[in-house]
Amino acid sequence: MEVSRVIALVAATMTTGLSAGLFYAYACSVMPGLRGTEDRTFIEVMQRINVAILNGWFLLGFVGALVTTAVALVLHLPADGHRGLPATVAALVCYTASLVVTRRINIPLNDALAAAGDPSRIADPADVRGRFETRWVRWNVARALLCTAALGFLCWALVLHCDTVG
Repeated sequence: MEVSRVIALVAATMTTGLSAGLFYAYACSVMPGLRGTEDRTFIEVMQRINVAILNGWFLLGFVGALVTTAVALVLHLPADGHRGLPATVAALVCYTASLVVTRRINIPLNDALAAAGDPSRIADPADVRGRFETRWVRWNVARALLCTAALGFLCWALVLHCDTVG
């Protein structure tokens, strides 16, 4: 059982790290890199990214973090006095909050950007970009912070778990 618990915590930590890294990369490189582009270019690139990101590698980290953290939590429930349990719960809460932000804010913004259509045919690309960029960037930073907090909690849960069984 101990091996399963450690494997689940490591998997949760790794997949959460992938999600935290993805959102961090957007916050510190992708979006600042696009900031100076022309409106139609910005819209086209974001539309393409929003299609390209929906793949198995992305889902491995994005959904995997939720699943593996939940599994780690369930596997640690029967462990008497497991000190890492509160940190694992906190990680799950933080990661779930990042999913709520994604579902309620970032995905609808992505959908609205897609619905704007071909960037070369948009009558007012500055308006389309204006309704998207600032809000999307702000909430992406929130996702990055939530995922990073979840990652930190999982690292702490691993430390406590190894300290308990070591």
